[in-house]
Amino acid sequence: MAYTPTMSSSKSRRKVTPAAAADNGDSAEKLDQLLLSSAISNGEDVGPFVRKAFASGKPETLLLHLRHFSRSKESEIEEVCRAHYQDFIQAVDDLRSLLSDVDSLKSSLSESNAKLQAVGLPLLTSLDSFVEARNVCRNVNLALQSVRSCVRLMELCSRSNYHLSRGNFYMALKCLDTIECVFLDKTPSSTIKRMMEKKIPEIRWYIERKVMKDFNDWLVEIRVMCRNLGQLAIGQASSARQREEDLRIKQRQAEEQSRLSLRDCVYALEEEDEDPVGDDSSNGEDVDLTPLYRAYHIHQTLGVEDRFKQYYFENRKLQLTSDFQVSSMTPFLESHQTFFAQIAGFFIVEDRVVRTGGGLISKLEVENLWETAVSKMCSVLEDQFSRMQTANHLLLIKDYVSLLGVTLRRYGYLVDPLLDVLSKHRDKYHELLLSDCRKQITEALSADKFDQMLMKKEYEYSMNVLSFQIQTSDITPAFPYVAPFSSTVPDCCRIVRSFIEDSVSFMSYGGQLDFFEVVKKYLDRLLSEDLDGALVKLINTSISAVSHAMQVAANMAVMERACDFFFRHAAQLSGIPLRMVERGRRQFPLCKARDAAEDILSGLLKQKVDGFMMLMEHVNWMADETLQNGNEYVNEVIIYLETLVSTAQQILPPKVLKRVIQDVLSHISEKIVGALLGDTVKRFTVNAIMSIDVDIRILESFADNQAPLLSEEDANQLKSALAESRQLVNLLLSNNPETFLNPVIRERSYNNLDYRKVVIISEKLRDSSERLFGTFGSRGSRQNPKKKSLDSLIKRLKDVS
Repeated sequence: MAYTPTMSSSKSRRKVTPAAAADNGDSAEKLDQLLLSSAISNGEDVGPFVRKAFASGKPETLLLHLRHFSRSKESEIEEVCRAHYQDFIQAVDDLRSLLSDVDSLKSSLSESNAKLQAVGLPLLTSLDSFVEARNVCRNVNLALQSVRSCVRLMELCSRSNYHLSRGNFYMALKCLDTIECVFLDKTPSSTIKRMMEKKIPEIRWYIERKVMKDFNDWLVEIRVMCRNLGQLAIGQASSARQREEDLRIKQRQAEEQSRLSLRDCVYALEEEDEDPVGDDSSNGEDVDLTPLYRAYHIHQTLGVEDRFKQYYFENRKLQLTSDFQVSSMTPFLESHQTFFAQIAGFFIVEDRVVRTGGGLISKLEVENLWETAVSKMCSVLEDQFSRMQTANHLLLIKDYVSLLGVTLRRYGYLVDPLLDVLSKHRDKYHELLLSDCRKQITEALSADKFDQMLMKKEYEYSMNVLSFQIQTSDITPAFPYVAPFSSTVPDCCRIVRSFIEDSVSFMSYGGQLDFFEVVKKYLDRLLSEDLDGALVKLINTSISAVSHAMQVAANMAVMERACDFFFRHAAQLSGIPLRMVERGRRQFPLCKARDAAEDILSGLLKQKVDGFMMLMEHVNWMADETLQNGNEYVNEVIIYLETLVSTAQQILPPKVLKRVIQDVLSHISEKIVGALLGDTVKRFTVNAIMSIDVDIRILESFADNQAPLLSEEDANQLKSALAESRQLVNLLLSNNPETFLNPVIRERSYNNLDYRKVVIISEKLRDSSERLFGTFGSRGSRQNPKKKSLDSLIKRLKDVS
């Protein structure tokens, strides 16, 4: 048996250091031996010692040293073997004892194994049966699971087919998603799996095609729905506007009645406030968007949402572009409502889609479509307005466009560009409207018979008088009623009122709030240029009778009241307080026609009076006696004037009558002075002048008699029309004619006399009896003081001239 040092022997070994060997000898040989022993003991490499020995040629010494080292170690081995021999013997004994125990254990194990085999064999047989049964059960369970999975799959397929047959595409798609996500990968049947993989895309494609067909049908139907919806929405806006107009009318009536009863006024306004303001049923909520949302939902479920959005936007954009087409076969006046209603309905629907479509179309996209639509509508309006030559056509289209603006502004659309187009054509509309009114005025004036208008019923009075506020009394007259004006007045009033209402209608709801000044400007033009010019032309060309001239003058007086009504009416319709109109009242716009009417009446009356004044040719200018009842001509004139006044006061206002009579009296006065001044009268006596004085007194008495009809002041003004003849007669009959040269007296008593006329007429005065005056300018020896004073006056006046 080889010896193997134990752990205890290895622990007893110790290292030998060169220092310890060096103490036992000093020779080099002993030193080499010690170094070699130390290296071997320490397990170091002895190669250097071998190389050194062969290098020095003394390998024998190395062998000697190795043998010596070997002998030294044998003794140590013997000592170790002696130390462990007993332990080894004891271990051998233990092994022999262990071998005996192992044989006994082997016998016991064999017996135990035999018993175990006898007992475990039936158990193993049962275990094999159990394992087999468990495998069968597992296979059955797997089969049942597969069957249940197939059953559920078939149920989903059946449910999907049911939903497809009923058109419930969303539920069918959910069934397909469940089949694809849950059952398809777990389907045990490869045949069913292949069938499903083929059919599911086909079913989805079928659903998409079916939904798109319904959606495309809806796209066709929505155009008609949009047009109807637009017409309904604009119609409701028109109804709301009409209610506002009715409210304004009641408010104006309340304002007019407020002076009578403030309580009634408040009641009327509160009663209107309780009226409904309209419903919002046209806000697009009654439009059926189910096919659209259904198609959108299905495409969301199919995962192609963006594609459907793009398809919807492009198709709706194409529809809008198609709506922009204006038919050249149909007049725009007939098709404009359909045109604008179609566009309005389009954007009402899109507004609802933006609000309820769940992102189907964005607000920005709708705004871009609206900008395109506004640009196109503005272009169409510009083109159509440029072609129209009838004011009413422009008004009809403007009203509908403004209603379109009101309707779409409720949905947040910017309509200012449309209103700007309307404002841009404001001047053209009014020029066309003025042109229409000119034609109507010309027709109305040409149809006038210059007869007072007869009204048999109260409604005629209300329609022709009260509606224009031209009545002179609040008391309703008895019927039949003969008005002081002819049919021209209410006809022209209706034309002007229609002009005002049309102008306000065009300016209203056009984006400009304060438009009264614009309406007023064109109303001024209509009255001061067109109506006034037409009346002046009528007066200058068609009036040849006094009755006609008197009727026209009466008409002008009534038109003066009507013009006040026109401006008040324009202010009320424009929403301007009446006090502002009263504060800014201007000159009568028909002043030229009024003056022309009065001038033509005065001229015709003067012609009549001139016929009577021709009787002055029969006046005895050399009379010796004074006519106490006046000359014949003045009596004829007075009879005519009294007849004239009795007739004229029935239709002419006092102020107009006063102006006309004053002008006639002034003309008579001029005729009297002209007769004395003319060449036909060579000489006249004081008695003749005293007769003229009687004539003038008769005329002055006629003027005084008009005081009940006029006023005292107006009657005095009538007398002042005779001032020239009166002052001339007073001067000729004065006892001191030379006072005419006194500036103070002349300004007070003779301010209407021309001194040149005084000279000429004074030279014709003489006294036939020679009791008072001789011939003017003669040097008779029997001149009285009055004659002398008059001669002095004539001489000094000639010196002045």
